[in-house]
Order: sequence, then structure tokens, then C-alpha cells
Amino acid sequence: MEILVYSGLELLGDGVMKLPFVRALRRTWPKARITWLAGKGRTVYAGVLAPLVADCLDEIIEDAAIGSHARELLRNPLPGRRFDLLIDTQRRVLTTLILRRIRNATFISGAAGFRLSSRRPPPGHAKPPAMLAQLFDLLELAAGHPVAPVHDLRLGPEWRERAQRLLPPGPTYLGFAPGAGGAQKRWPLERFLALADAQLAEGRRPVFLLGPDEAEWRARIAAALPAALFPLQEEAAPASPLLTLAVAQRLAAAVANDSGTGHLLAAGGCPMVSLFGPTRAAKFAPCAVRLEIVEAAEFGGSAMDVIPLAAVAAAVERLLRPS
Repeated sequence: MEILVYSGLELLGDGVMKLPFVRALRRTWPKARITWLAGKGRTVYAGVLAPLVADCLDEIIEDAAIGSHARELLRNPLPGRRFDLLIDTQRRVLTTLILRRIRNATFISGAAGFRLSSRRPPPGHAKPPAMLAQLFDLLELAAGHPVAPVHDLRLGPEWRERAQRLLPPGPTYLGFAPGAGGAQKRWPLERFLALADAQLAEGRRPVFLLGPDEAEWRARIAAALPAALFPLQEEAAPASPLLTLAVAQRLAAAVANDSGTGHLLAAGGCPMVSLFGPTRAAKFAPCAVRLEIVEAAEFGGSAMDVIPLAAVAAAVERLLRPS
């Protein structure tokens, strides 16, 4: 079986969020030959995240210049190729019409309300707000049955060994990712510190995941919590997303704002407490193996500082409770 999946391009954030979809695609068709087509640019699946999809994707085509111009309707974008299944992950109608020129037996697309798709959802089906859920809608249409996200990333031994050196066996490690792309999405750092201190009193070792924009917080956090660990700042080389994923696999749970680091931790299989204020959890929540969402709206506002410490602490305890 030959499968083609079209996406415009993948930057790091997009690629991380789509990982459960890519891995579920392979688990659904374990013997298929799967081609990933980045028609409008580069994809991290051919770059930094390539090791995470090497067992899922047989071929990656990037910078293909497919899906942008009406003149492409006059030709087959991939002459000489035929696919049993073509999944179009975007919704721009012109791009979808161009992709339909590629020879295929079954075409799945959500563009124009699925009117250009070989198969459609049942009447009354509502488009889910989350991008990943929309991708799984397409996957389920193609498969003809429900498909669950898959959390089975295979990291190379070098990354697992590095993470183990940074977080040796023994303690129960709890992760804290206090950063986010904008200040309005950050729960106050003082509350992260108070939460970590309370967890330390319970015998759990706090691990802070700081990106380049938060590295200057290390001194302040270390002064307040001398026992805190900073695995992404311990090595001279810039931290790789693969190291963050490996660290995630050594955490009992983590607390993160709506951020790229939160999505990386979830992709690594870490149980997550995810904090939301001005952004919508329904659209942006990470795809975690176990997830507790705490939203400012529950407490009468949209600012992150209305989220009380007690609510986040309770969510942590629920995650750590044996399932």
C-alpha cells in the first residue's frame, strides 16, 4: 500500500504537535510505504526530528513547490506516482484541487467542508478546535475506524544515556517549565517556585526546563531552591529538542504553561499539568498520555495570575496518584 500525506511545511512546534499523528499513521498501516510531502517549504521531519519519525516515514519530500499557484492545476504535481491513499492535512481549496491531480485511489481532505474528499464525516459532525484532533479526524476517515494517539517515541541510546546522567535513578523527578512565548501566557514564576518547594518537602526533586529565553532565571530559581536541577543548561552545547524529550521520559509528571516546552514534554510521554489563561485549552492543549488542565477561566478571569497555587498542586497530586 502506498500512502501520501501532504503538509505545507513543519517548523519545530508544528512537528512536535503532529508526532502522535505520524506515529498513529504508521501503527494503523504498519506495512504501508508512507511518503510525507512538505509542499511549501522544509520540514523538521527531515531535520532535527528525523530520528523520531525514521521508523514511521519511508520517504520525505520537502521544498516541493506544490500547492501554491493556480497554474499547477494544469499538470500532475507528481508525475509517474500513484497512491492508494492521499491525506491532505490542510484546508486551502486551491491546494486541495492541485493535490487531486496526483493519481490516487482514495483522497481524504477537510477542505470545503470535506466536499472534495472521497469520504466524509457523518452529518452533524463538528470540526474539533484542536489541530491534532482535526488530523485524527482525517486519519479515522481514511482508516474507517477510531484511531487513538500513540505515545511510543523511540529515542536513540545516546539521548537516553545523557538524560540518565542528568537525572540519575533514585529520586522522583517533577518537571517545571515556567516559560512561554509571551508574558501573558506565563503563570507567575513565584508560584512555580512555591509549588516546587512544596513538592521538594514531599520528597520529590524539582527539575526546571528552561529555554534560551528563560536561561537568565536559573540564578533566581537556584537561589530559592538550591536542590533544583537544570538539565538543559548543564551541557556546553545548545540543548536539543531530543534531549528535552529524553528528560521528559524520566519525569514522574510536569507542570507547564501553554508553550513549546509543554508540547515537547507531552510528546515524550510525560504526564502533564497544563496551565492556560488567555489561550484556549480546547485548541492548544498538548497531547499527553495523562493530562490535567487548569484554566484561568475556572477562577473567573483570563490572566494567568488568577490561577491559584492550590489548584495546580491538587492537579499534580491527581497525576501522581496511582491509576
